Amino acid sequence: MKLAILFWAAALWAQPVKILVAYHSDTGNTAKLAEAVRKGAAEVSGVTVTLKKDADVTDAEIASYDGIAFGAAVQWQSVAADGKRFLDRVAAAIAKLPQRGDGRTAGVFCTAGAVASGKDLARVAMIAEFLAMRFTVVGGVDAEGFGTLGPQATTGPGSKGVDAVAVEEGRAFGERLARLTKQSRSGSVKP
Repeated sequence: MKLAILFWAAALWAQPVKILVAYHSDTGNTAKLAEAVRKGAAEVSGVTVTLKKDADVTDAEIASYDGIAFGAAVQWQSVAADGKRFLDRVAAAIAKLPQRGDGRTAGVFCTAGAVASGKDLARVAMIAEFLAMRFTVVGGVDAEGFGTLGPQATTGPGSKGVDAVAVEEGRAFGERLARLTKQSRSGSVKP
């Protein structure tokens, strides 16, 4: 019996960690940041990363991921309505599991047209949803080493848009999410 459990555990541990990077983007800005997150997550060995528009993610596949990074545009000081609908779909899929989001990680990112357009409010709202689903939330790290709610970019007229700084923040966030998801799955979470 013990030998069977060891083989089962070894088989589970050998399976790649699966990360979903999902996003809602009307203008392409959030898609650019999502690609940076995907790139960072793909840098971690033993991790398989899927990048998809939120509308292309099926309800049936949501529960198959060990970690989810989700990004959306900000509209009216909050996450875009289509982004909120995606989070509701994630919640419905996760609610069917006995352990809900326990053992899974999540993180968020966003883009908005102006500096003071609600990016923090949108990310906090998305984080709150993942916390309610019992995910372990992973934040970002800025260029100075401070923790953040997740990557962001200001994309309106006169702004730098999804510039090199935002892309690097997205890449670093993706790598961090994948690394911590892998550690969580193996039971060896370290700072």
